[in-house]
Order: sequence, then C-alpha cells, then structure tokens
Amino acid sequence: MKLKISIFLIGITLSVSCQKKSQHDFLSVNHLSNSLKEISGVTRLPNDSHLYAINDSGNDHTLFRLLENGEILDEIKIPNSENIDWEDLTYDHQNNLYIGDFGNNENKRKILTIYTVSGITSNSPETNSIEFTLEDQKKFPPSKKKRNFDIEAFIYKDGSFYLFTKNRSTKFNGETKLYKLLNTPGKKQVAKLIGTYKTCSDPNDCFISGAAINSKGNKIALLTYNKIFILSDFEGDHLFNGKIEKIKLNHFSQKEGICFKNDSTLFIVDERRKNSKGKIYQYQLEK
Repeated sequence: MKLKISIFLIGITLSVSCQKKSQHDFLSVNHLSNSLKEISGVTRLPNDSHLYAINDSGNDHTLFRLLENGEILDEIKIPNSENIDWEDLTYDHQNNLYIGDFGNNENKRKILTIYTVSGITSNSPETNSIEFTLEDQKKFPPSKKKRNFDIEAFIYKDGSFYLFTKNRSTKFNGETKLYKLLNTPGKKQVAKLIGTYKTCSDPNDCFISGAAINSKGNKIALLTYNKIFILSDFEGDHLFNGKIEKIKLNHFSQKEGICFKNDSTLFIVDERRKNSKGKIYQYQLEK
C-alpha cells in the first residue's frame, strides 16, 4: 500500500510541474485603442519602459509606442517598409527592433521579410530588410494537409532569429516547426528547419501566435489563445530540449502578442472581438 501511495504522489508532482492552471495571476490591465484593433505583436527594449506594438495585414506600416497600460504614446511610420502581413516583434541589446513580415495564412508567399529598425528611441528610425525563404517549402501553397509554413512568432538570440510556425494543416497534430535565420541583411537568405514541438492537439487552442525572450536570454515564452509555454534550461539551438512548462490561462481570446516586463512578469495582448476592444494583460510567473 505504501508503494502505491508513493507512486500516486509522484504522478501528481509530475502533472503539476507540466501544467499549471492560472486563476489569479492573469490580470486585465486596460482596453486597447481602436487603432490597435488588429494588434499582432508587442515587445519592449531593454532599459526602456515603453512597449512597442504593430497591427497585421490590412493596416499600414506604423509602429506604436505604448505606455505600460497600453495607451498609445506615439505612432511612428517605419520608412522603406510595407505591411504585407506583420505578425510579431522582437529586439536585441543594441536597441534595434525587428518586425516580422512573414504572415502566410494560405502558405503561398514565396518571399518573407524581417525589417531591422534602428533609431527608434531617438525618433529617427532607419530600416534594413532581410528577405528569406523556408528551406523545406517547395510548393506555394502545398496541399492543405501540409500547410505548416505560416509564421506568427519569433525571437532574436545570439545573432540569429528563431521562428515558430502556426500550423494550419487540415490534419492538425499540434506541431510547430522551429527555423533558424542568421541576422544578415539582404535577399535570398534561407531559414533552416532545426526542430519541431507538439503543443497539443486542439486546433482552436494550440496555434503558436506569439513569442518572447527575456533580457538574459535564458527564458522563452510561446503564446497560444489560452496557453503559455515557458522554455528554459535550453542550450544553443536546442530550444525544445530543456524544461518546458505549460500554463493554462483559463481565458480564451485571440491573443497575438507577448513580451517580458521582467523575468517574472509577462505582458500579453489580444485582438478586438465583435463588441469588445482588445486588451493588454499581465501574467505573473512563479518566481
């Protein structure tokens, strides 16, 4: 009997370590302006108290500077850029912002783009671009059961970008693909497929819609409409080989952007719904 009880307790411990249900740590901060009704990404620069946000396709090439409560402080037109389908933002430690113009809902785009934006803090933005393809996509579009080439989330780490797909395959199996792309401005770059990870099997709740990395570079957050995956204890390119904690938010909405305020607090944003404005939230991680 003692042996059975011990095994049962171990099982409980492992279950809790893999999945935590949140009821009180997910807090609504504010409604977002109608100017951000199709918000698709959010980030912040180290040593900058502001947030930066973008809208996705159908909107212009504007970067929004926000206060931490989501209020718009500035609207900055990004020169030499086009918003085909802006989907996420990330940063480096030289005060550069990166805009991912790689949304590909129908999996038929042949050329994807990342814009490097410098000079944001001085209000004199300059832009360079990286045009790239995905090494394993050969058809545009592929068959519906193989449509796993839409990208809506990325981070910058150690001189490279790491891109996560939003799997739109008809036979959805929860798999997100991980690509690596060197930060080299110019055309004809190729993003290399370096890994995969199965989030879960529910197509309404397992799409990767945003990503973020903390300022130390040792913790990554992946966002879905109702979950956060926290990656830690990884080495090099092996982002899925460390510890992965799955957090259920118990709050379903079209969440599109995530970033770290600090190592224990996340900002999350969602799009406007029919009769409700989008919101900005804070989530408190366990310390």
